[in-house]
Parts: sequence; structure tokens; C-alpha cells
Amino acid sequence: MDDQALLRYSRHILLPQIGIEGQERLNCARALVLGAGGLGSPAALYLAAAGIGTLVLADGDTVDLTNLQRQILHRTAAIGQPKAESGRVTLAELNPLCRVVPLQARLAGARLDEEVAAADVVLDCSDNFATRHAVNRACVKHRKPLVSGAAIRFDGQIAVFDSRRPAAPCYHCLFPEGEDAEEVRCATMGVFAPLTGIIGAMQAAEALKLVIGCGEPLAGRLLLLDGLAMEWRGIAVPRDPGCPVCG
Repeated sequence: MDDQALLRYSRHILLPQIGIEGQERLNCARALVLGAGGLGSPAALYLAAAGIGTLVLADGDTVDLTNLQRQILHRTAAIGQPKAESGRVTLAELNPLCRVVPLQARLAGARLDEEVAAADVVLDCSDNFATRHAVNRACVKHRKPLVSGAAIRFDGQIAVFDSRRPAAPCYHCLFPEGEDAEEVRCATMGVFAPLTGIIGAMQAAEALKLVIGCGEPLAGRLLLLDGLAMEWRGIAVPRDPGCPVCG
């Protein structure tokens, strides 16, 4: 790191749990953020600000006026633009030292597999079960830590699935694919704007901890937030020995 980088990241470097060594790990890391919406916006902003070296931002949608109530990565002038490109512009202004790779697509199949394999940490900020399960399968296959978040109405949740840990569950252990599950979207159910900021920022925090190697990640635990009461509830998530993905 040069003098400018040392100054930019000085408040991280002052933390004994991070220091120069931890900051250099961040600077060399590659994070994959799936979704540049309500969760992906704060997650990407904090990852870039913290010094992630390469941030791959994947989203196939364009910026809509209704997004701006919570998707803080985008500006009014970006309406109609691809979210991935709008995000790249914002993140470049925030931290030009972070290399942002915008992917204007909803990753699936071989492309998703390729991007997960290349990443050091994956953040699932998507809004549908098909993507969440596909990302989970790819992360288990390539043994990549997955930080999963969700937010709807006033309810949020976050968990870490790290297949590098022998006893850690995967997303399928918690939400088995194929079971009847109601697919709820912000477009029909609504979402409290700051809720996505809370969960997305926590996703960034967990991802940074995983890269640095500090603290204890949320592996094997699910945190649930009731935003109306502002109460957290933690649930232990055991690994399913019969899980067809990680069992």
C-alpha cells in the first residue's frame, strides 16, 4: 500500500484485529455481490469503502424510480440505466482503488459457476429462491463462503454458510429446495427502507470478517430481525446429514 492507501484505510489498520496484514488481505480479495438492489447497495458500498480489491457486481435489471426509496447505490439520474453500471459509477466515486466489474446479467449456469469459483467470498443479495439455491450449490461445490441476506416488509434475516467448516450447514439445509415456499417481492409486499441498509451492511461486515479472518462468523446461525420492535432473534442451524447439496 502507498501512503494514500495507508491514510484511506488508517482506521482499519488501527484495529489490532485487522492491522496492515488484514487490510492487505482485503485489498487482494475478490468479492462477488449478486444483486445491486436494496441489500446489494449497502453491501457493495461498504465493501468498496473498506478496500476490497475487486468487487464483481452482478444484476440484470435497470434502475427504476421505485428502487430509489431503498437502493442507495443509485441516483435519480441513473433511472433507466443498468444497475450494475450505475453501481460501478457510484463505487468508483467512493473508492477508485476498488476495481469494480459490472455484470449486466442475472448469473446462472456456467457463468455463475465461473464467478463463484473466482471469488473469495460471495454475497447473495438476490430476491428469489431459484438464484439463492443456485448460488448455494456453486458455493458448496467450490467451497466458498456465502453470506446470505433477505429483507421484506419489516422483517430481515442474515446467515453465513461456509462449507469449509466440517459441521457448517448450507442454505439448502435451512430452506430445502422444492418445498412449498411463498415467493414474496418488494413490488407486491413493500419493504421498510432502512431495513435493507441494516441487513446489507451486516452482510458486508460478515464478508469482511471472513476475508480478514477475524472474529466469529455467523456460520451455523440465523439472525432474524423484527424491524418494528427492533428485536433480534438467533436460531442455531444444524447441518442436515442427508442434505443432497452438502450432506
